[in-house]
Amino acid sequence: MPVFQAAWMYYLSHPALVLNGLALFYAVCGSWLWIATQVRSARANARLATSPASAGDMSLDNASVRVNRMFYAVGTVCLVLAVVLSLISTQL
Repeated sequence: MPVFQAAWMYYLSHPALVLNGLALFYAVCGSWLWIATQVRSARANARLATSPASAGDMSLDNASVRVNRMFYAVGTVCLVLAVVLSLISTQL
């Protein structure tokens, strides 16, 4: 039996379990993005605090702020999708 056919048969037998697994995948991805962005921001702020060249200006550049905002947005979308998929799986 080919792999895709076996996966499809498993999905047809256990749709709630498959949707819950997909929700778990999206939740892990979204939370990893949030944590990675927090670590990235903390490192950048620590580097700015110890840099003697930027003693007066203690803010990140616009590109870093936009990238952090985008990572937070994608992480939020992943987490919301995970919650929605989990709720849908409880209705099956």
